Amino acid sequence: MITAFLLRSLDRRISVAVALLLAIAILVPILNLATSPSHPLHIPTYIMALFGKYLTYALLALALDLVWGFCGILSLGHGAFFALGGYTMGMYLMRQIGSRGVYGDPVLPDFMVFLNWKELPWFWYGFDQFWFAALMVLAVPGLLAFVFGWFAFRSRVNGVYLSIITQAMTYALLLAFFRNDMGFGGNNGMTDFKDILGFNIQADGTRASLFAATAIFLALSLTIASAIVRSKFGKVLVGVRDAEGRTRFLGYRVEHFKLFTFVVSAMMAGIAGALYVPQVGIINPGEFAPANSIEVVIWTAVGGRGTLIGPIIGAILVNGGKTIFTGLFPEFWLFALGGLFVAVTLFLPRGVVGTISHSFAKRQSTTEAAPPAAQEDGAEPKIQAAE
Repeated sequence: MITAFLLRSLDRRISVAVALLLAIAILVPILNLATSPSHPLHIPTYIMALFGKYLTYALLALALDLVWGFCGILSLGHGAFFALGGYTMGMYLMRQIGSRGVYGDPVLPDFMVFLNWKELPWFWYGFDQFWFAALMVLAVPGLLAFVFGWFAFRSRVNGVYLSIITQAMTYALLLAFFRNDMGFGGNNGMTDFKDILGFNIQADGTRASLFAATAIFLALSLTIASAIVRSKFGKVLVGVRDAEGRTRFLGYRVEHFKLFTFVVSAMMAGIAGALYVPQVGIINPGEFAPANSIEVVIWTAVGGRGTLIGPIIGAILVNGGKTIFTGLFPEFWLFALGGLFVAVTLFLPRGVVGTISHSFAKRQSTTEAAPPAAQEDGAEPKIQAAE
C-alpha cells in the first residue's frame, strides 16, 4: 500500500531523477572498485568521497525545500538538524574505537579520558549498537523539530520572525556544543573513526558502500518528498504557503500541517548529517554555525525553490564551484557566494530548474496555440484567390 502510494506520486521528472540516482549508486562504486587506476573510466576514491559529501548536502537542501518551497517556512536552522544527525552517528563511531584509541580505554572515548571523565555519561549508553544510533539519527532531530514547531506554530510565529528564531536556536546549540562539559568533544568534536558495522571506514569498499547508501537515501527521500507534495496533503501545504489565513478560515489546522512537514524535513536533514560524518571523518560544533544554514538557503534558491529537483542540483553546483573556487581564490569565496545569491534573486528568481521549467511550459503553451493561428493564416490566401 505504501509502495503503491509512493509510485503514484512519481511524475516524469522525479522518476528520471530517482532512476539517475540509483544508476549512480551502482555505477560509481563499480568504476571505483572494479577498474584499475590506469583505466580511463576509473573513479578515484577521493573523488567518490567528495561527491558523496555533495550528495549529503543535496539531501539537506531537499529537506529545506520541503518546508520552504511548499510550506513557506524559511528555516535558518536546518544546519542544526544536520549537525545533530552527524553527532549521533559520531557517537556510534566513537564507541566502535574501543581500546584502539590513543589512551587505550575500552569504554571512554579519547576526549573523555583527556578531560578526566571517570565514567561514560548516561546519554552515551546504547550507542555501541548501530540500530540504536540509527534510531537516534531520526529521533533527536525529529524531537527537537517537534518541540520547537509545537510552540512556534501554535503561537503563529511566521515570516522573518520564525527565521530569526530558528537561527537563534542553531546559535544556542553551537555555544552549547563548544563546552567541554557537554560530553560531545567540545571545540575539537569527534574524529579518528575506525570502523562502521565492523568494516574499516578507510577501506575503498566501505567508502564505496557509503557513497551508494547516500545516493539511495537521496533517491528515497526524493520519492517521499514527491509523495507528500503531490498528495492532497501537499495541496493544503501550498495553500498554507500562498494564503495561510484563507486556509485556516476553511477549517484546516494549519499548525498541524506545518508541524508534520517540519518534523519530516528535520529527520531528512538528520539522515544527511549521519551520512556526512563517516565520509568526511569528523564532526565538530562548527557544523552548527548559522552561516552553514544560510548556505543551504542559497543552494535551494540557486537550484529552484519548490521544485524538489532544483535544490539537489543547486547543492551540487554550488559546492562543486566552492571546491574549485576556494582552491584558486580562497579569500574571495564568501564574496562570490553572496554575489551569486544576489544575481539569482535579481535575474533568476525561480532558480535554475524553475526557470528552465517555466521556459518549457511557456514554449509548450505557445506551440499548442500556434496551429489555429497557422490555419487562419493559411485561409487568407485561399479567400483572396477565390475573390
